[in-house]
Amino acid sequence: MKFSNLGIIAIIVISFSALLTFLDHYSLLNVPELVLMFSRWLAIAGLFMYGFKKKSLTTWILISMVVGAEIGHDFPEIGIKLQVLSKVFLKMIKTIIAPLLFATLVFGIAGHSDLKQVGRMGWKSILYFEVVTTVALFIGLAAINISKAGMGISMPTGAHEELEKVPPQTLNDIILHIFPENIAKSIAEGQVLQIVVFSIIFGIALAMVREDKRQPMLRATESLSEVMFKFTNIIMYFAPIGVGAAIAYTVGHMGLGILVNLFQLLLTLYVALLVFLLGVLLPIAFFVGVPIKKFLQAIAEPVSIAFATTSSEAALPRAMEAMERIGVPRKIVAFVMPTGYSFNLDGTTLYLSLAAIFVAQAAGMPMTFGQQLLIVFTLMLTSKGVAGVPRASLVILLGTAASFGMPVWPIFIILGIDELMDMARTSVNVIGNCLATVVIAKWEGEFNPPAELSAPDENRIHNLEDQASKH
Repeated sequence: MKFSNLGIIAIIVISFSALLTFLDHYSLLNVPELVLMFSRWLAIAGLFMYGFKKKSLTTWILISMVVGAEIGHDFPEIGIKLQVLSKVFLKMIKTIIAPLLFATLVFGIAGHSDLKQVGRMGWKSILYFEVVTTVALFIGLAAINISKAGMGISMPTGAHEELEKVPPQTLNDIILHIFPENIAKSIAEGQVLQIVVFSIIFGIALAMVREDKRQPMLRATESLSEVMFKFTNIIMYFAPIGVGAAIAYTVGHMGLGILVNLFQLLLTLYVALLVFLLGVLLPIAFFVGVPIKKFLQAIAEPVSIAFATTSSEAALPRAMEAMERIGVPRKIVAFVMPTGYSFNLDGTTLYLSLAAIFVAQAAGMPMTFGQQLLIVFTLMLTSKGVAGVPRASLVILLGTAASFGMPVWPIFIILGIDELMDMARTSVNVIGNCLATVVIAKWEGEFNPPAELSAPDENRIHNLEDQASKH
């Protein structure tokens, strides 16, 4: 890989700063704090030079994450106050979700008038989601039973008073949560699944009316979807600031030292998620023939946004655009991606099974494999349809603890590193949903990558060129 001069300079400066920090941390060299701070900001200046050279939004988002972490570390008071910028970014992103989902789903369903395909995509998506999320639950279960990260933890004084009890969710609650009673209320509360259900029924109804009645609404929804994608492009110019501010706030109010606390639990989650990515999602990608390199390049930006903001919603518009760009038809992206945000939260479901058993271990409640399976299958139901709820996993975890008579104080301990765990599980949610759109598109026989995305296509082009040159 060739680097520009600016890229080489940036790498040298960053390496020098990292070396100084390493030597000082292990007392191999006594480096004044002012010198360390100067070296870190010099490294950031090198990153800025590289960013100006690359002129890539993804590059600037990654750079802003480094800058945010440094501001939060060196100036924690400022870092905490910067939270308002990240909230502005998230608020603007949330304004995109409902109109974008409505327009793309309605146009995708009614524009093609193929209601049988909608049904096919529905059962294929649900089947795929359930298989993959079930595997994720069992990987989380295996990881916590191997690491036993909850063993030997003592209850902190007063911890049980910090969290309100959440009543367990019944089957009726779960079913009722799927269907909207008021679409305006669903939009206001960010209930993605309810918006999807309304949009699908609206699209089916529109497909059933006469052509002269259908066309005006179709043109309106097509136009609205195009406008919302352009709206997304405008908001994304603010993404580096919003993402950097989110990281600055996290480091500012938690400190980098939080990485040491509860390290075993954090490591268990990250290793389990890595096993899931490499042992489940990667083989699926190879099996269905996903262009891996271009797929990773396409999802880099939405995943980095999800990691920094701990919000799957923040990454949704960009992820939908990325999947269209690599060859998934809009009608499939519009159906599978938002549905996946309710039924295919791979990272969250893995975390929930891991965290639930962690709570039992910390509380000194030995559980048989059968009892653990019962918790897993309960989580399979309760984890659906809550993508729009802030800190949804915490609500589900509290409800599960109430259902099985577990105390809530271990959940308070988890809260100390919940943001760091949320970064990882949210990123995996986004990766899983992006892959799901490609899988369903392949299953439907409608994945049409641009020529440059496909290595076999490139080879065919080169062969044709060689033959032409011979003639």
